Amino acid sequence: MKMTRRDVLIGATATAALAPLPVQAQTPEVVIGVIYPLSGASAQMGVDAQKSFETALDVINRNQVFDLPLAKGEGLPGLGGAKVRLVFADHQADPQKGRAETERLITQEKVCAVVGTYQSAVAVTVSQICERYQVPFISADNSSPSLHRRGLKFYFRAAPHDEMFSAAMFNFFDAMKKKGSKIETLSLFHEDTIFGTDSANAQLALAKERGYKVVADIKYRANSPSLTAEVQQLKAANADVLMPSSYTTDGILLVKTMAELGYKPHAIVAQDAGFSEKALYDAVGDKLEGVISRGSFSLDLAKKRPMVGVVNDMFKKRSGKDFNDYSSRQFMGLIVMADAINRAKSTDGEKIRQALVATDMPGDHTIMPWKRVKFDAQGQNNDADPVLLQYVNKNFVTIFPEQAAVAEAIWPMK
Repeated sequence: MKMTRRDVLIGATATAALAPLPVQAQTPEVVIGVIYPLSGASAQMGVDAQKSFETALDVINRNQVFDLPLAKGEGLPGLGGAKVRLVFADHQADPQKGRAETERLITQEKVCAVVGTYQSAVAVTVSQICERYQVPFISADNSSPSLHRRGLKFYFRAAPHDEMFSAAMFNFFDAMKKKGSKIETLSLFHEDTIFGTDSANAQLALAKERGYKVVADIKYRANSPSLTAEVQQLKAANADVLMPSSYTTDGILLVKTMAELGYKPHAIVAQDAGFSEKALYDAVGDKLEGVISRGSFSLDLAKKRPMVGVVNDMFKKRSGKDFNDYSSRQFMGLIVMADAINRAKSTDGEKIRQALVATDMPGDHTIMPWKRVKFDAQGQNNDADPVLLQYVNKNFVTIFPEQAAVAEAIWPMK
């Protein structure tokens, strides 16, 4: 039988149809929502947070040579090398905006997890939406103790809360008293959102328990245009230690008002927040030599764990800044979440939640001075050891606890 050219073409077409189609190399994505203030008074915090999360993304998605989870290799091996993609949302420091943006991230952007939020008041609404949709939420840098005590199953916090931070402060006071320092009276100064209120409640309870007298307990309106009356009260009380719980703009106004009214505290031991921010020290750092702030992160740790310096350099190339208490916690928040998604081998919310519950990350596999990351039944890591840092010659040095300290505390402050 003679085959025509037409028969050959038909036969070739049929053979091609029966042959398996070439498999196109497609790497799936894992989409995580990140919600921060990217506009408004706290916008700089959101900008810095973006740099922290992008640094963590470099660790997860690119091959690195240090001992952080997911650093070696590219992407998530538990999901076939899937790369992580972040979707950023702006909550503008508004809890209701946070609620709406979280819902958008989940329903429209199809994120499998959420990380946030800087302001604790926003974390309240964000975590409630995540709970409703059964999407895991890591509270990267929120410190209000009440956040993990609401019976939520999808809420997790790897970092310390303010009761843990405040306990470190009072442990420091006790240690300084044993060395002969006079520390008997305290002035509390705190803003009126959940952060300031929870912080003050923790400090009041510890003062009573440890035998310190609170001579002033001043709650002020967040973002107040004037703090003159409040600073006059602080000056009149003249406590041995001033303990502010304030975000950046309020902290700057506080320090400027103290200078205007001639109030020079013997010592300031701050609940982080604004007192960990470069913007505050750029504005009023000349008036804060010797101020002490609690923290989670110590760059001094790089001397014992070189990886800390390497990761800090990665962040600094992006941001022009060293890691601080917030940016380091943000970085670790994404690492912990991505590690859980990788172990879950799934983007299903319940499976990720179960993997978070099972987390047991050694401290030396983090950039933090923590014992480990392991969550209790309420989603809180109780092994996140705080440190106290003192601002000396335009740098922070670790002064407490003893095992982490690289310098003796200057007391009283200059």
